[in-house]
Amino acid sequence: MTVAAHDVAESFGEFVARSATAGRLVVQPRMGFGDPADMRAGLRAVRQADVCAAGTITLDSFTRVGDHASVRAAMAAGDDLNGYPIVDHPPEVTRNILTGLHDESFPVQVRHGSAQPQDIIAAIGACGLHATEGGPLSYCLPYSRVPVAEAVRSWRESCRMLSALQESGPRPHLESFGGCMMGQLCPPSLLVAISVLEGMFFRRHGLESVSLSYAQQTHPEQDAEAMGALRLLAAELLPDVDWHVVLYTYMGVFPRTPGGATELLAEAARLAVRSGAERLIVKTVAEAHRIPTVEENVTALRVASAAAAAADERPAARPVPPGSGVLDEARALIDGVLNLHDDLDVALVRAVERGCLDVPYCLHPDNAGRTRARVDAGGRLRWSRTGSLPLGGLVDADGQDETDPRQLLRSLSYVERTFDDAALERAVRADAPTLG
Repeated sequence: MTVAAHDVAESFGEFVARSATAGRLVVQPRMGFGDPADMRAGLRAVRQADVCAAGTITLDSFTRVGDHASVRAAMAAGDDLNGYPIVDHPPEVTRNILTGLHDESFPVQVRHGSAQPQDIIAAIGACGLHATEGGPLSYCLPYSRVPVAEAVRSWRESCRMLSALQESGPRPHLESFGGCMMGQLCPPSLLVAISVLEGMFFRRHGLESVSLSYAQQTHPEQDAEAMGALRLLAAELLPDVDWHVVLYTYMGVFPRTPGGATELLAEAARLAVRSGAERLIVKTVAEAHRIPTVEENVTALRVASAAAAAADERPAARPVPPGSGVLDEARALIDGVLNLHDDLDVALVRAVERGCLDVPYCLHPDNAGRTRARVDAGGRLRWSRTGSLPLGGLVDADGQDETDPRQLLRSLSYVERTFDDAALERAVRADAPTLG
């Protein structure tokens, strides 16, 4: 019997854990539609894709910033929204979307991007859902101009609201977006540190089930090291929490060729398996051109699932490999924040104010803006300027080409060029005549 949305007993985190125990990587799209019928059709297609998948309801940009007047005006005019307006649809509308789809074999997560998400959390609870994502820094610095102190207060309240949902349903789940700051050119150690710190923030404010994110960057071995560091630090600092790691397929400038885009997604799936990630957010061959269709999202889920199934089995132990010092840097960043104040909420605000957390190329007014990064000749993402980050002698930041726009463009397009060039080379070889 299909379980109603508000009667699901298993939490999002428990579904992921059960899938991981069975050796299955959970794959998930980033999909949202303004029209309820379209949203239901998208979720149905993901559920029926014959892969181990979680569903997604991605919210529109007006809802993200709390501009509900614009949402209602667009709905009244019949205009398309770029996501689902969960706050401005009555709860029963969303419940009808979920009925017959959302159950213990198909959890659904709400994704949004709001620095002040209290109304979104209230709507999530009203329609019977219990999983979402974000964080006081990761949904503030890249997406808003809300002061960090206000975002911290809003997310403290939101965590407590989300935690309270456990009284009438399964254990709620919250994913940190901290591993995806700016999409690209944010060195792995900072991604790891912010993700872990947000996980600690969530736990402090009542959440017992969380996920920690990391976005695929420019070098597979550096990424594997970062994810090993993320798992090690999470085990140390979140010992009483049900946690898992979610990997995002590359969030920066995407390959333009279908072959390049497909191979980058497959590489992300292999990285997820190799590093022990339990969940993967996919991207499609359309990412460089337009918003993907439902069919393209389903194809991406199948490509990723097949690549994961074909990858080597997960090792029993995943030591952090030597290399670029990601673990030492991430630990120093976390310790530097925690040393600022015994209250983590205060420490996060002070860390941004003092540049102890400083995201490269981030234009938020509270961000110090004194750090820079680049892709080196070997494809690794390196600090070129560390500002006031508490990294001591861990980083040799030489400032090489940090103000050269040509260097910045080369770094931004590195992944696109690498995978498109390889795809074109494969195509040329495939078309070459056989020599007799």
